[in-house]
Amino acid sequence: MSQSKSGFSLKKQLGRGKKIAGMATTIAGGLRTAQRIGAFRQPPRERLPRYIQTFCRKMAGSFGVKVVEVEPVPQHHGLWVSNHVSWMDIPVVGSVSPAFFLSKAEIGEWPIFGKLVQAAGTLFIQRGSGDVDAVTTQLTSFLSEGFSVVFFPEATTTDGKKIKRIHGTLLQAAIDANVPIQPMVLSYVNKDGTLSEALPYYGKLTMKNSMKRVLDSKDVTAYVLPLEPIDPNGHTKSELTNMLQQRMREGLTELHTRVLRPSANAQASVS
Repeated sequence: MSQSKSGFSLKKQLGRGKKIAGMATTIAGGLRTAQRIGAFRQPPRERLPRYIQTFCRKMAGSFGVKVVEVEPVPQHHGLWVSNHVSWMDIPVVGSVSPAFFLSKAEIGEWPIFGKLVQAAGTLFIQRGSGDVDAVTTQLTSFLSEGFSVVFFPEATTTDGKKIKRIHGTLLQAAIDANVPIQPMVLSYVNKDGTLSEALPYYGKLTMKNSMKRVLDSKDVTAYVLPLEPIDPNGHTKSELTNMLQQRMREGLTELHTRVLRPSANAQASVS
């Protein structure tokens, strides 16, 4: 029995090591590409999306997560939103959308990763006292310059079974910049058609334990479904929030119907 346990542990460690090596290789490749296109000096945002999509897809793949578009994801300009299940959402969303991410300014100061995030054209928010109006103003300016942005309006991660309450404060930027709101929903699914329990990062789970779960997972597919865009013209922020809430809830239900096996979908619906 002890030999079995030892063998299983060794196999698990080898699996983790392989994924970590793949992640390191992807990061190294991203740094080389950023250097080649001059992104460390001035991120060429007009050309960056295709590089970001390639990098993010490879990053998700290094963790063993395959990204699949259930329907082709449009590449138009707008304010993009997605449900939030895991830290893995960032490479998954980045694999399919033409949008740049929002980030706290201090992340740009992190060693190695901070350089890569800066080179990716990330919009750094100077939060200061946490003034939402200031953040909205920065976001509006970015959108008005022709650059798409994506954020997670649930403001927290979930178990992936449902959409939590939407926080629509930043939707004001879509109104002010006169750009469409482009929602999408994502879901992590095991090979047997059940929702992955390894990928969601929520509740009291620590980042360390979440990382271990992901490293030990196998054959997980991240399915992404783009939803009908929302035109902000003629609508208040409150109206847009309600519209987005309904669209994302219905969208996640549709996604589960299309990618989960019937019994697993019924269980997710009850939950």
